[in-house]
Amino acid sequence: MPESTHTAHTAHTTHTTHKTHKTHKTHKTHKTHKTHKTHKTHSTARPNSAMITPHRGGSPIPRNGDTMDYSIETYGLRKVYEGVTAVRGLDLKVEKGCFFGFLGPNGAGKSTTIKMLTGIIAPTEGDARLLGIPLRRQPLQIKRRIGVVPEDLCLFENLTAREYLAFVGRMYKLPREVVLQRMDELLGLLNLAEANKTLILEYSHGMKKKISLAAALIHDPDLLFLDEPFEGIDAVASRTIKDVLQQMVNQGRTIFLTSHILAIVEQLCTHIGIIHKGELILQGSLAEVAQGESLENRFVEIVGRSQAESGGLSWLGGGRNG
Repeated sequence: MPESTHTAHTAHTTHTTHKTHKTHKTHKTHKTHKTHKTHKTHSTARPNSAMITPHRGGSPIPRNGDTMDYSIETYGLRKVYEGVTAVRGLDLKVEKGCFFGFLGPNGAGKSTTIKMLTGIIAPTEGDARLLGIPLRRQPLQIKRRIGVVPEDLCLFENLTAREYLAFVGRMYKLPREVVLQRMDELLGLLNLAEANKTLILEYSHGMKKKISLAAALIHDPDLLFLDEPFEGIDAVASRTIKDVLQQMVNQGRTIFLTSHILAIVEQLCTHIGIIHKGELILQGSLAEVAQGESLENRFVEIVGRSQAESGGLSWLGGGRNG
């Protein structure tokens, strides 16, 4: 994964998790783990209910063999900003090959969760596995296999689209001929070929979204994170992007999407998680979450309406009287 925006976050590697093995101090041979068979605390069974109860204390990370069915697993993931808790003990499981919609109102912790999972910021507590790889111990291995369209696009705007994609391809150590082939396909598909001599600085917001998506796809990631990818995208490009994302899922890739456009989420996603005030309050298949209603109705029912009841404005004949 390109390290230009992430280098500050690779220092939180994992020496803390190995301190518990000092209990074998008196054993001078190397057969340190032979008799220790009592620590199988994690079942591989998947939850039958859509409801998830967050583990505020944080669950210990399981062994490699227990994680093969999931692209994302988090264990007590928590983030605190200057005394304010943005994410509270998040225990999340995203199955491989699913299109996962991560929903919540503004300020619920969606973007913070993505930033932790992609290594942009370090969690305050807890841990995670992505594609079976521990987040804290092997972040660079994860970054090589994921793609990200972040909330803040973080593009090198003094480059053209071709220059930027060539740079990203080289960062992933792709062969030159592969970079050129995929670059041409991506720029053509996203209707950016005619703007290939224009600096990204001069792009519209929607065009910047598309070049960010192209950069996230060029190395063919196993896991793709999308934070509001359809914002500012025209209807034609939106349809094209939906088709590409569906092709990825059909090929066994996993997509983690956040969006406030619930109609798109309902159209694309197979599984849903809802976060509210930093806590995961619901997770399951789309059918389990919707329960026969529209996703929008269920979302409003689960999260609750705003402090003011839905009545409109007083001067338009709605709202509270007096």
